[in-house]
Amino acid sequence: MDAEKLLKRISELESLNDQLLAELRFLDGLLRQIGFEEGLKTLKSAAQELLEQDNIDREEL
Repeated sequence: MDAEKLLKRISELESLNDQLLAELRFLDGLLRQIGFEEGLKTLKSAAQELLEQDNIDREEL
C-alpha cells in the first residue's frame, strides 16, 4: 500500500475506534444505572459466574 492509502486506512480505524469507545462507555453507563456497580466489569463477572454454575450443574447430572 502506498502512503496515501495507509493514511486513509489509519483514519478509518481511528474513527471506528472512537465509535466503539463511545458505545462501550454508553453501555457501561447504562449498566451502572441499572445496578451493575462497576458496569461492564461487573456484568462480565456475573456472566462468567452463571456459565460456571451451569457447567457445575451439568456435571452433576
